[in-house]
Amino acid sequence: MAIYIQSAEQISIQQPLSDAWFDAPIIYDSVYVRAIEPNYKEYIAPNKARRMGKILKRAIITALVAAKKSGIAVPDAIISGTGLGCIESTGIFLEAMLRNGEELLQPTQFMQSTHNTIGSLASIEMKCHGYNSTYTHKGVSFENALLDAYLQFTAGRIKTALVGGYDEMTSNYQLLLSRIGYWRAHGENVTLKKGEEAFAGETSVSFMLSDEKTEKTICQISGIQLLYKPSEKDLQFALNELLCPVDNIDAVFVGVNGNKTNDDVYYRNASILFAGKPLAGYKHIFGESYTASGLGMYAAATCLRKQRIPQHLLLNGCKEINPVKTLLLYNQFEDKNHSLTLLTSC
Repeated sequence: MAIYIQSAEQISIQQPLSDAWFDAPIIYDSVYVRAIEPNYKEYIAPNKARRMGKILKRAIITALVAAKKSGIAVPDAIISGTGLGCIESTGIFLEAMLRNGEELLQPTQFMQSTHNTIGSLASIEMKCHGYNSTYTHKGVSFENALLDAYLQFTAGRIKTALVGGYDEMTSNYQLLLSRIGYWRAHGENVTLKKGEEAFAGETSVSFMLSDEKTEKTICQISGIQLLYKPSEKDLQFALNELLCPVDNIDAVFVGVNGNKTNDDVYYRNASILFAGKPLAGYKHIFGESYTASGLGMYAAATCLRKQRIPQHLLLNGCKEINPVKTLLLYNQFEDKNHSLTLLTSC
């Protein structure tokens, strides 16, 4: 079944609510970068914004802007993916518990510390009383949310859906993940050249999906496959299930980040499944997070809308590609969870 992306909005370490990164990305030389905040007063009343954590404000704004641009004010479903949820509010609440001896605690931080607060608040703001679900599956949280939406569309239960990936990063948690080797640490164990390495970032990306093509349609989601600990044969079968010959794929977006353990999985499987196809990255532009793959889909959808892949997204010195009609997104987490998502132009 064909699902169409009607709009896509992001708040990240690039210019928020903008595709300025497509031609002139902001280049960082740091291991940890926080998102660039938009002017919240333009979208949320100050009295409301004051009670929201950063991740909640980002999620609400991307959702509202995506809804406005698509013309779909109230979707049938809101489905979210987040690896860490409202980690900053959680940290503030736990620190207050320790500091105050579990007394005089502020209930707001506790209420905003749960993962499904993001989807719940979006539902309240948009007055959407339909299907609402949140997925927390580390590095494939966004893909699980997208697959749920795809299945809901296929079953005929919904006609529109807001699907998003949301994650924030605190300095303490970034340090913890660096120590356990989740991403590169100060240039160590790097497989990419300087400028192509990823770093800790933050994600807020919202897509408005529909089962009908309109004049606002960006591209089509032609299929999605999720696998757990797949063999080479399993990956090949999943690729065949997408019903798209590899020869028709213009490029493959992969989640390489400079960490050798992570990247070797991509390069090994790409050499077998997509031999000879250009590889494109996005984490060196948007940073690494549990839901960075959502920004990968946003980047691929933008390429299809603009009908070209800029050189700064392509790996290994590949030249700009244009036009583009079919893009494949390949994501994996710890070589356990793998996903394939096919996007085609309309």
